[in-house]
Amino acid sequence: MSGFFDAVDKIKPAFDVTYKIVLFVCKILLVVDILITTMSVLGRYVPFIPDPAWSEEVVLTCMSYMAVLAAALAIRRGAHIRMTAFDRYLPKGLLIFLDLLADICVLILALVMIVVGWQYASGLGAKGSYVSMPWLSRFWMYFPVPVAGVAMVVFELETIYRHIKRICGREEEV
Repeated sequence: MSGFFDAVDKIKPAFDVTYKIVLFVCKILLVVDILITTMSVLGRYVPFIPDPAWSEEVVLTCMSYMAVLAAALAIRRGAHIRMTAFDRYLPKGLLIFLDLLADICVLILALVMIVVGWQYASGLGAKGSYVSMPWLSRFWMYFPVPVAGVAMVVFELETIYRHIKRICGREEEV
Protein backbone atom coordinates (compact mmCIF):
# COMPACT_ATOMS: atom_id res chain seq x y z
CA MET A 1 0.00 0.00 0.00
CA SER A 2 2.93 2.30 0.70
CA GLY A 3 4.02 2.07 -2.94
CA PHE A 4 0.56 3.19 -4.07
CA PHE A 5 0.67 6.32 -1.90
CA ASP A 6 4.22 7.10 -3.01
CA ALA A 7 3.25 6.76 -6.68
CA VAL A 8 0.14 8.95 -6.36
CA ASP A 9 2.03 11.55 -4.30
CA LYS A 10 4.32 12.04 -7.31
CA ILE A 11 1.45 13.57 -9.32
CA LYS A 12 0.78 16.26 -6.70
CA PRO A 13 2.66 18.83 -8.83
CA ALA A 14 0.03 18.29 -11.56
CA PHE A 15 -2.68 19.28 -9.07
CA ASP A 16 -0.62 22.31 -8.05
CA VAL A 17 -0.17 23.41 -11.67
CA THR A 18 -3.89 22.95 -12.38
CA TYR A 19 -4.73 25.06 -9.33
CA LYS A 20 -2.32 27.81 -10.39
CA ILE A 21 -3.71 27.86 -13.94
CA VAL A 22 -7.32 28.10 -12.77
CA LEU A 23 -6.36 30.80 -10.25
CA PHE A 24 -4.50 32.74 -12.96
CA VAL A 25 -7.51 32.53 -15.29
CA CYS A 26 -9.75 33.85 -12.50
CA LYS A 27 -7.37 36.76 -11.91
CA ILE A 28 -7.27 37.64 -15.61
CA LEU A 29 -11.07 37.49 -15.80
CA LEU A 30 -11.34 39.78 -12.77
CA VAL A 31 -8.98 42.32 -14.33
CA VAL A 32 -10.92 42.17 -17.63
CA ASP A 33 -14.18 42.62 -15.71
CA ILE A 34 -12.86 45.65 -13.84
CA LEU A 35 -11.41 47.27 -16.97
CA ILE A 36 -14.57 46.79 -19.06
CA THR A 37 -16.85 47.95 -16.25
CA THR A 38 -14.68 51.01 -15.62
CA MET A 39 -14.66 51.87 -19.32
CA SER A 40 -18.42 51.40 -19.53
CA VAL A 41 -19.19 53.57 -16.49
CA LEU A 42 -16.74 56.28 -17.56
CA GLY A 43 -18.12 56.12 -21.09
CA ARG A 44 -21.51 57.23 -19.81
CA TYR A 45 -20.11 60.44 -18.34
CA VAL A 46 -16.95 61.24 -20.28
CA PRO A 47 -17.67 62.04 -23.94
CA PHE A 48 -14.40 60.81 -25.49
CA ILE A 49 -14.48 57.37 -23.75
CA PRO A 50 -16.57 54.80 -25.60
CA ASP A 51 -19.43 52.93 -23.90
CA PRO A 52 -19.68 49.76 -25.99
CA ALA A 53 -23.02 47.97 -26.18
CA TRP A 54 -21.32 44.62 -25.59
CA SER A 55 -19.81 45.53 -22.22
CA GLU A 56 -22.63 44.18 -20.03
CA GLU A 57 -22.79 40.80 -21.74
CA VAL A 58 -19.02 40.35 -21.68
CA VAL A 59 -18.84 41.32 -17.99
CA LEU A 60 -21.63 38.85 -17.13
CA THR A 61 -19.90 36.09 -19.08
CA CYS A 62 -16.60 36.76 -17.31
CA MET A 63 -18.40 36.71 -13.97
CA SER A 64 -19.96 33.34 -14.86
CA TYR A 65 -16.52 31.88 -15.48
CA MET A 66 -15.10 33.39 -12.29
CA ALA A 67 -17.96 32.15 -10.11
CA VAL A 68 -17.78 28.51 -11.11
CA LEU A 69 -13.99 28.37 -11.35
CA ALA A 70 -13.66 29.98 -7.92
CA ALA A 71 -15.96 27.28 -6.56
CA ALA A 72 -13.58 24.68 -7.98
CA LEU A 73 -10.64 26.45 -6.32
CA ALA A 74 -12.50 26.40 -3.00
CA ILE A 75 -12.75 22.61 -3.23
CA ARG A 76 -8.99 22.26 -3.33
CA ARG A 77 -8.47 24.62 -0.41
CA GLY A 78 -11.30 23.07 1.60
CA ALA A 79 -12.91 26.50 1.75
CA HIS A 80 -16.30 25.49 0.43
CA ILE A 81 -19.42 25.93 2.53
CA ARG A 82 -19.91 23.15 5.04
CA MET A 83 -21.66 22.61 8.31
CA THR A 84 -19.17 22.18 11.16
CA ALA A 85 -21.38 22.72 14.21
CA PHE A 86 -21.35 19.04 15.19
CA ASP A 87 -17.80 18.18 14.11
CA ARG A 88 -16.38 18.31 17.63
CA TYR A 89 -19.11 15.96 18.92
CA LEU A 90 -18.71 13.28 16.25
CA PRO A 91 -16.14 10.47 16.39
CA LYS A 92 -13.13 11.21 14.19
CA GLY A 93 -13.73 8.13 12.04
CA LEU A 94 -17.34 9.13 11.35
CA LEU A 95 -16.27 12.66 10.53
CA ILE A 96 -13.72 11.39 7.99
CA PHE A 97 -16.36 9.10 6.49
CA LEU A 98 -18.87 11.97 6.20
CA ASP A 99 -16.22 14.21 4.60
CA LEU A 100 -15.44 11.43 2.12
CA LEU A 101 -19.13 10.90 1.38
CA ALA A 102 -19.66 14.64 0.82
CA ASP A 103 -16.70 14.78 -1.55
CA ILE A 104 -17.96 11.77 -3.50
CA CYS A 105 -21.30 13.56 -3.89
CA VAL A 106 -19.52 16.70 -5.12
CA LEU A 107 -17.52 14.55 -7.55
CA ILE A 108 -20.80 13.17 -8.93
CA LEU A 109 -22.10 16.75 -9.24
CA ALA A 110 -18.94 17.72 -11.13
CA LEU A 111 -19.46 14.85 -13.58
CA VAL A 112 -23.07 15.98 -14.09
CA MET A 113 -21.80 19.52 -14.68
CA ILE A 114 -19.47 18.23 -17.40
CA VAL A 115 -22.09 16.15 -19.20
CA VAL A 116 -25.15 18.39 -18.85
CA GLY A 117 -23.13 21.60 -19.13
CA TRP A 118 -21.61 20.42 -22.39
CA GLN A 119 -25.06 19.42 -23.70
CA TYR A 120 -26.39 22.90 -22.92
CA ALA A 121 -23.33 24.68 -24.29
CA SER A 122 -23.18 22.72 -27.54
CA GLY A 123 -26.96 22.49 -27.93
CA LEU A 124 -28.90 25.47 -26.63
CA GLY A 125 -25.88 27.77 -26.40
CA ALA A 126 -24.69 27.07 -29.92
CA LYS A 127 -28.11 27.99 -31.35
CA GLY A 128 -28.17 31.51 -29.91
CA SER A 129 -25.97 34.53 -30.04
CA TYR A 130 -25.26 37.52 -27.86
CA VAL A 131 -27.69 40.39 -28.47
CA SER A 132 -24.97 43.03 -28.73
CA MET A 133 -22.59 40.72 -30.63
CA PRO A 134 -24.67 38.65 -33.07
CA TRP A 135 -21.52 37.10 -34.53
CA LEU A 136 -20.61 35.48 -31.16
CA SER A 137 -22.30 32.24 -30.12
CA ARG A 138 -23.94 31.95 -26.69
CA PHE A 139 -21.95 28.74 -26.38
CA TRP A 140 -19.42 30.84 -24.47
CA MET A 141 -22.06 31.80 -21.89
CA TYR A 142 -22.76 28.13 -21.06
CA PHE A 143 -19.20 26.82 -21.46
CA PRO A 144 -18.02 27.73 -17.92
CA VAL A 145 -20.17 24.97 -16.43
CA PRO A 146 -18.37 22.01 -18.08
CA VAL A 147 -15.00 23.76 -17.68
CA ALA A 148 -15.60 24.15 -13.95
CA GLY A 149 -16.81 20.55 -13.84
CA VAL A 150 -13.44 19.38 -15.15
CA ALA A 151 -11.57 21.50 -12.60
CA MET A 152 -13.85 20.21 -9.84
CA VAL A 153 -13.19 16.59 -10.86
CA VAL A 154 -9.45 17.17 -10.70
CA PHE A 155 -9.60 18.82 -7.27
CA GLU A 156 -12.15 16.33 -5.89
CA LEU A 157 -9.97 13.39 -6.92
CA GLU A 158 -7.11 14.95 -4.98
CA THR A 159 -9.36 15.61 -1.96
CA ILE A 160 -10.77 12.07 -2.00
CA TYR A 161 -7.24 10.70 -2.22
CA ARG A 162 -6.27 12.74 0.85
CA HIS A 163 -9.29 11.32 2.71
CA ILE A 164 -8.23 7.79 1.82
CA LYS A 165 -4.72 8.61 3.00
CA ARG A 166 -6.15 9.83 6.32
CA ILE A 167 -8.20 6.65 6.69
CA CYS A 168 -5.07 4.59 6.16
CA GLY A 169 -3.23 6.69 8.73
CA ARG A 170 -0.74 8.10 6.23
CA GLU A 171 -1.61 11.77 6.70
CA GLU A 172 -2.70 13.76 9.75
CA GLU A 173 -5.23 16.37 8.64
CA VAL A 174 -6.60 17.52 5.30
